[in-house]
Amino acid sequence: MVHVLSSRTLLRPTDPERSRAFYGEQLGLAVYREFGTGPERGTVYFLGGGFLELSGRSDAPPSPAIRLWLQVADADAAHEELRDKGVPIVRPPVREPWGLVEMWVEDPDGVPIVLVKVPADHPLRYRPGI
Repeated sequence: MVHVLSSRTLLRPTDPERSRAFYGEQLGLAVYREFGTGPERGTVYFLGGGFLELSGRSDAPPSPAIRLWLQVADADAAHEELRDKGVPIVRPPVREPWGLVEMWVEDPDGVPIVLVKVPADHPLRYRPGI
């Protein structure tokens, strides 16, 4: 088995400055590190147990198969905060039939982002013997 020390999702935005404003200012992700210079410099954000790196530039938006799944403590609070920051809400928080509370936004290139709250009674929180 490969011993993985760290991981990150890489996105090549069509407009790096616009994407940095979205992820850093509107979503409020904390910067882990930056590298390079100029408008196409790389920025790596903390994503809970992983990282999101914006670097380089693409002539086309990312594949529609790309999705970001971000677990949050409170989907309703996230909804209010993001709405107040002007983030277009694709779908407000809804408790899904599978028990998770999900809300959807998208980044400036149309990458779907689901913000998920795992309720206390959900099986993902079940820890036998604890």
